[in-house]
Amino acid sequence: MKYIDCHAHVNFDAYAEDRDEVIKRALDDNTWIINVGTQLDTAKFAVELAEKYNEGVYAIVGLHPVHTSASYHDESEIGEGGKEFTPHLFSTKEKGLPLTTFSKKSGEGFTSRGEEFEMESYRELAKHPKVVAIGECGLDYFHMEGDTKAIQEKAFRGQIELAKSVGKPLMLHIRNGNGEIGNAYSDALAILDDYPEVIGNVHFFAGTVEDAEAFLSRGFYISFTGVITFAEDYEKLVRAVPLNRILSETDCPFVTPKPYRGKRNEPLYVQEVVKKIAEIKEESLEIVAEKLFENAERFFGFKK
Repeated sequence: MKYIDCHAHVNFDAYAEDRDEVIKRALDDNTWIINVGTQLDTAKFAVELAEKYNEGVYAIVGLHPVHTSASYHDESEIGEGGKEFTPHLFSTKEKGLPLTTFSKKSGEGFTSRGEEFEMESYRELAKHPKVVAIGECGLDYFHMEGDTKAIQEKAFRGQIELAKSVGKPLMLHIRNGNGEIGNAYSDALAILDDYPEVIGNVHFFAGTVEDAEAFLSRGFYISFTGVITFAEDYEKLVRAVPLNRILSETDCPFVTPKPYRGKRNEPLYVQEVVKKIAEIKEESLEIVAEKLFENAERFFGFKK
């Protein structure tokens, strides 16, 4: 069986001491990896990592919505609290390009200095043959101040335009807040309706079944993380999404699945996500693993 972690962050500093070992563990156990950038430095590093391996390691490049403006994000956002979690940048200090200050200990928060989306810089990265999508981009309403909604939308539209121009799909990050600002899923769909030729994957999906159906009707895919192994309220959602439109991911180093809770997450653990999807779908692991890998091949456009 082959597995794929379609949304990992082994390009983050959390793996500075054992990055090659983490990647090797996954590849040796038939698990492919797609590392996702969240700012320009981690996007560049994701491409560099993909270049090191002949097979099984790819990259996605883009600007995360929480990094479109200066902001502080506390432990309520970045802890291991299932869907109350947002991915964020661990600056790649070994590359000499730190864009964000943070504590390496989980739950202590981080501060982003903010970054404006530079179309041409990301376009050059997107041309690389091992870059398979643009993102993670989208809308994050969990932590929002001032005019950040408009700033997020501008960066989001820029990345949709980039995806359209290079012919690659989107890796979406969409997250609701307290409801006062609006519904991030509905707002994202309204924006995407202006670009019907672009498709994408909604990463770490935490919306409603109705939200999922709206994305599916537009040709989008939906991916699930290790949160489904310990949060029962995801089972209805997993059942509702057709198997041929699901992708598997870890979002590592965060949201570690059972039975590895309390440890740093890594791409190899995507196998637990696939096992849980098979359990919820009441299908054999072999069938589900094969189908999810085929989905990734079709969506990202690569071959085994």
